[in-house]
Amino acid sequence: MAALDTIVDYRRVALHRKELIALRNVNLQVAKGEFVYLTGKVGSGKSTLLQSMYAEVPIASGEACVLEYDLNAIKRKEKPYLRREVGVVFQNFRLLTDRSVVDNLRFVLNATGWRDATDIEGRIEQVLKEVGMLNKGYKFPHELSGGEQQRVVIARAMLNNPKLLLADEPTGNLDPETARHIVCRLHDIAASGTAVIMATHNHSFVDQFPARMVRCEGKQLVE
Repeated sequence: MAALDTIVDYRRVALHRKELIALRNVNLQVAKGEFVYLTGKVGSGKSTLLQSMYAEVPIASGEACVLEYDLNAIKRKEKPYLRREVGVVFQNFRLLTDRSVVDNLRFVLNATGWRDATDIEGRIEQVLKEVGMLNKGYKFPHELSGGEQQRVVIARAMLNNPKLLLADEPTGNLDPETARHIVCRLHDIAASGTAVIMATHNHSFVDQFPARMVRCEGKQLVE
């Protein structure tokens, strides 16, 4: 059984992609507030591993527990509750292009059960302030730079105060200076108590912002 402050507990886990083995014999424990770099080549299984943590990719074998949810036994109706506690930052942003930044965030809160208008507006203001985007809430995604869009995506991921934040190549489309700011912000989030797993193939971040690193290689996870 995982310790109380263990957010992710994978033991001898295998994951399949289109019936092929993506990863096997994965052993990984991540604690509350820990920052972990997940590195490896394109196609090495990084995204598959992250997607398994919010029950998007099923566990083929082994024991897998995220936020005390047993991923082998999780029911369909339980998945939204797990996903409320897991923030996800995508490389390609996935913002709704037909609405403003504030409306993008309001959409997520409405979809995850927030009902009080004052609470909703207060939370939106808080997360935008945290990522330095408070004065850009009225803008539409196409009016923002890549770095600004990624800040909004981080704000969106933090709306429900997740215990785990998964960032899948969050700097892949950004210039080096903007990327550095994004990684710095993710480290701040970990320091505040949210476990962060960041997939990247940019090893310079590990030098600039040291943290634990695990690597997908040869269908295995190497510490």
